[in-house]
Amino acid sequence: MNKTIVSLFTLSAAIGMASPASAQSNPTVPTKDSEGNDIVVTASRSGDGIEIKNLPASVTLISDEDLTERQTRIVSDVLRDVPGVAVSRTGAIGGLTQVRIRGSEGNHVLVLIDGIKASDPYNGEYDFGTLIADEAAKIEVLRGQQSSLYGSDAIGGVIQYITLTGRELPGYSARAEGGSFGTFSGGARAAGFTDTFDYALSGTVYTTNGTPTARGGTRDIGSTSVGASGKVTWTPSDTFKITGVGRYSNTAADTNNSENDTASPLFGYTVDSPGVRFVNEAFYGLARAELSLADGRWTNALTGQFADTTRRGYDAGGFDYGDKGRRYKGAFESSFRFGSERVVNRLTGAVDFEREEFQNTSPADAFTFTGRRSTNNWGFVGQYELTVDDAFSAGASIRRDENNRFDDVTTWRAQAGYRLPFGLRVRGAYGTGVKNPGYFELFGYSDGRYIGNPDLKPEKSKGWEAGVDQEIAGGKATIGATYFDSRLTDEIYTTYPAPTFVATPSNRTTDSRQHGVEVFASARPIPQIKFDLAYTYLKARENGLEEVRRPKHVASLNTTLFSTDQRFSGTLTVRYNGRNTDVAYIDPSYVPTRVSLQEYVLVNLNADYKLTDHLSVFGRVENLLNEDYEEIFSFATPGRAAYGGVRARF
Repeated sequence: MNKTIVSLFTLSAAIGMASPASAQSNPTVPTKDSEGNDIVVTASRSGDGIEIKNLPASVTLISDEDLTERQTRIVSDVLRDVPGVAVSRTGAIGGLTQVRIRGSEGNHVLVLIDGIKASDPYNGEYDFGTLIADEAAKIEVLRGQQSSLYGSDAIGGVIQYITLTGRELPGYSARAEGGSFGTFSGGARAAGFTDTFDYALSGTVYTTNGTPTARGGTRDIGSTSVGASGKVTWTPSDTFKITGVGRYSNTAADTNNSENDTASPLFGYTVDSPGVRFVNEAFYGLARAELSLADGRWTNALTGQFADTTRRGYDAGGFDYGDKGRRYKGAFESSFRFGSERVVNRLTGAVDFEREEFQNTSPADAFTFTGRRSTNNWGFVGQYELTVDDAFSAGASIRRDENNRFDDVTTWRAQAGYRLPFGLRVRGAYGTGVKNPGYFELFGYSDGRYIGNPDLKPEKSKGWEAGVDQEIAGGKATIGATYFDSRLTDEIYTTYPAPTFVATPSNRTTDSRQHGVEVFASARPIPQIKFDLAYTYLKARENGLEEVRRPKHVASLNTTLFSTDQRFSGTLTVRYNGRNTDVAYIDPSYVPTRVSLQEYVLVNLNADYKLTDHLSVFGRVENLLNEDYEEIFSFATPGRAAYGGVRARF
């Protein structure tokens, strides 16, 4: 170990830590504290819930109530309401769905599900097309470079999807609905708790016949997604608890290919492709033991987790391609709290170990490597957090990663904020990030179209942000704005070298820059009305050109009205996606052509009525204005759709 690692390890040992750890947060912390303040866990390795109002970083919490009021079925849809976030889906529900934060790539966003790193190890990113909403969940979106806490993948930020515990929302519930395009979705949940035991079990399904995704096509692209989740916590004493999490997801979906006949006028365009489909399957698991000492001031958590993902693609002739990815992680985190009621200090240390395994299961030929490869990574983390008089907050974190495939790297972050007496808070942060190349970028192969590059270097990022938040009318409303600026070096991009012009990745020698402004407003001036607004201006440039699939302007507005007795609620959702750029492979030489995608506005209208204390009926119309739009070049999207259903809760 070099001197940096020795220093970090000594810091960790000084507060009682001595074994391997991995990056995650506590999946059992509730959405609100005992005083009703919104809290999040993703911004700290301590496992503690932190009040959003005292966190000097850009974070958005989407609560279970928000998901219910907006009748969210596909999780990526509600992420469109978060400042700084852009979403693109390959046509129909179930298709590849990428989420970008602050102009970063989709694989620059770390995704956690109940504390488990959920990205596909083979592809190096998480496909949000496989995530359907549970009956009770929340989402935390932390923006900005977070590699000093979580290592690779967190250049743009972190998204954590957390199912509610039995203590947060006990009882039994079931939902069933149907509607346009032969769609049915349903879900069920059973949850409860005793003095020492807490459990929550849920299952969901979403199936649809779909709609055509080829311009002028007639083949409906359908999908079926199922998910199951379980979370159990046993607390035999006030100082010790054990948590177990299990999750399964399976998405089977049709898809269309691009025309590959160079003589066809539709070459490069999406066309009806009978028999083309894929299946994505994933298993996730986590076990966490936490010991609390010194009257709760010193906590130690040991965690183990795994992710096992399988992808299989088929064409009219049968099995066409496939891959497998596995990730094993072990974690030990230790946090010590000291100070007074006015001054609260928290010191956290961690040592992370992660092993990823990859295998290409495509039919073997002379060019395809079907053996297994793996990557091991150790990470050493130190974090300090300070809060003074519930007004000043600051924090710093540093991480050293040692990787058996890539160069070792150190990342860090510092942030601070101060709230003035009249409710105005100013905050700022600076951080660095890193993203290791994925297996496909290193070793992937597609005959005549793509070949990986095993000599790729990790991408690196650095950036800063400055923001202000203002509480109004004693907290009944909050508005805020943040300016951010990031630079990416060694960016991985696709090049087409002569004479074959076969696509291959390489590291760019010039910097890419992303900067912009995020604005939000939320208010509930009276119990009968609630609204949330978000807007993002983004300027993202790669080698002087506009980055693809990153709109310059993105905005959303959610307005919910409640009846006086709270039995009826109605929500109007308006989502605007500005003009943006994409690439089209319509040149027979496979050299990309830049194309412009038109702006669009999606309007959804929802309503819910409680017939009794236990039974509700609901309905919604999606794409109310029947907008004709494309998120990805030549992939058509669904038109107006209506759904209705019933929900029971006991």
